[in-house]
Formats: sequence, C-alpha cells, structure tokens
Amino acid sequence: MSQSKMMAAAVLDKPMSIGVKQVPVPEPKPDEALIQVYCIGICGSDVHYYEHGRIGRYEVKEPLILGHELAGIVVQTGDQVTNVSVGDRVAVEPGVTCGRCAYCKSGRYNLCPDVVFMATPPVDGAWAEYVAVRSDFLFKLPDEMSFEEGALLEPLSVGLHAVRRGGIRPEDRVLVLGLGPIGLLAIEAAKLSGASQVYGSDVVEFRRDLATRIGAAGVINPLSDDVPERLRELTGGEGVDLIIETSGNAGAIEGSIDYVNRGGRIVFVGLPTKDAIPVDIGALVDAELDVYGVFRYANTYPAAIRLLQNNGSRIRDIITHEFPLDRIQEAVELARTQKDTSVKVMIYPGRPS
Repeated sequence: MSQSKMMAAAVLDKPMSIGVKQVPVPEPKPDEALIQVYCIGICGSDVHYYEHGRIGRYEVKEPLILGHELAGIVVQTGDQVTNVSVGDRVAVEPGVTCGRCAYCKSGRYNLCPDVVFMATPPVDGAWAEYVAVRSDFLFKLPDEMSFEEGALLEPLSVGLHAVRRGGIRPEDRVLVLGLGPIGLLAIEAAKLSGASQVYGSDVVEFRRDLATRIGAAGVINPLSDDVPERLRELTGGEGVDLIIETSGNAGAIEGSIDYVNRGGRIVFVGLPTKDAIPVDIGALVDAELDVYGVFRYANTYPAAIRLLQNNGSRIRDIITHEFPLDRIQEAVELARTQKDTSVKVMIYPGRPS
C-alpha cells in the first residue's frame, strides 16, 4: 500500500471542532506493520483534548488525530517484522518507547522520557482507517477473543497495572472509587488477579448497576451513603485492604485514607482538576498506609490476554454505544455529555453509517 493512497481520519482542528478528512495512508517503516483499524474506543483523554485542547503540558497546537484504544488486522509488514503476519488479528499497545533508557531496561518502560504515545500532541492517534505501529507493540488476539475485547485491553491494562502496583493478594477486599471505563475495568482486573471481593463507588446509578452486572460484590453511592459505614456493612466489619481511586474527585482522594484498613494500600489513577489536593498525612502515617501512583501501564498486554481467556469475562458489557467514523463528532459529544447513560463509546472506521 503506497503513501499516495488516502484514507479517512477524524481530525481535531481546534477545541470542539472535529471532522473526517482524507489523509495519506501511513507507510510502515521496516520494523512496523500497517494495521487496518477494526474498532477503537473513545477515552476520557480524547474527550478532554476535544473539549479543552490540552491536558497539562500537552497542548494541541496543530490538527491532530485522536484515539489510542484499538484492535485491527495486519495488512502490510515491514522487511524486519517477524512476530506478526498479514491477516493476523492484533491489539495495539499505543505507547512506543525507546527501549534503551534505564526505565525501559528495568521493565518500567511506561516511564520512558522518549515515549511516543498515540493521540498525545504532537503524535497522531488512530481514529482512522489505518495506522502504522512498531511490531513489538502488536499482540495477536486468540481466535475466541473479539476485536472489541482487543481494543479494551488498553484501558484494562490501566486497571491491571493499578492492581499490580497495589500488590494485590488473593485474600484482599478491594474498593474501586469511580466507575467510568477505567474503574469498571479495574474491578475486572482485581477479580482476574484473585481478589476475594471487589466493591465499587460512583455517584451515577447506571454505572453502579453496571459494576454489579460485571461482578462487583456491592456498590456505594457517595452522595447518599456514609462510605465507611457502608463498607462495614458490605464487608461484615472487615473493611477493605486496597483502594483503587480512578475518579480524580478531590473528595474521594481525601477520603480514601479513611476508607482503607490500617496497613492498607491506596493506588491513585484518576487525575484531579487541580494538582494540589489536601491529604491528612498524620492519618496516613498513623495507619501505615502504602500509597502508589499509576502512569499508564507496562508489560500488561500478554498477561491481560491470558487472564481474559476462558474466564467468562464480561468486559464487553461496558461498551454502551457504537458509531461509524463519519459520525465522530456525535460520538464524542455523547461521550462528553451523557455520562449518566454511557460508559465506553466504540468507533468502527470500516463500518458505513
């Protein structure tokens, strides 16, 4: 496939303005494969770039293709590619790292300072018909795994990395704060990793119901429930050993110290709207809590694929809406404004409207 050929791609021109345009099909380098995108999710970061044009130090200064949660089919390979072949169904890990720095060599490649991550300005993402990816960041999907599950490996990886950071143990009771896509998939990751019971908390009834459907042992409404008291009820007074905070809500971040058992662990995943959140250090020290941060993930895709195989996973249940690429603005607006009735919105670049 030559670079003279064109493809459809959803291009963000400026905040609140996105449309489908014709752009050149990427030409894979010798160590890359060209992937025909079957499906790709809308992430909260995509919505944030669409709405505000920036996340922290990353700013959209020129037209940008968003999207990084994808699966598809290999349609062309570079001369040096040996791990995948044309026709393979693959999930795509969207952050390509240098492989040479101390972080990469130690296995914590998510901290690589030279990472090239899809849909993080100025790097284009994959809301498009095709994308070229370095082949060592492609993972073959088992025959029984759908493309949709392959695309969800990306947000599931965040949850899996979070439970790993929290040192999950089989006897642990886990509370997930925030039941958006990452929170719901963190519940799945905790279950797959052997947690004895997993609970969820969110202000949205629809998302609490969905958490119960995918296997949460109980749910909490922080607007109406006394969270510590409700936890005592749900756990028979035993409490929770590990909290995974995905909402970024300041109250949830502050409260997590009071919600977890003494000697417990807290993993912060969600980013708050302001960087500085007050935390009761005295309570944290007195309870001897371990606190961890999460930045994306590392070495999760092979493990996630193995964990999902033959485990009766229901991660596809978090997909609430599907759109063709040419309805991208409608899809992003739905994800942005209808959080009471939507969780994961999936885009299908090859599907006609």
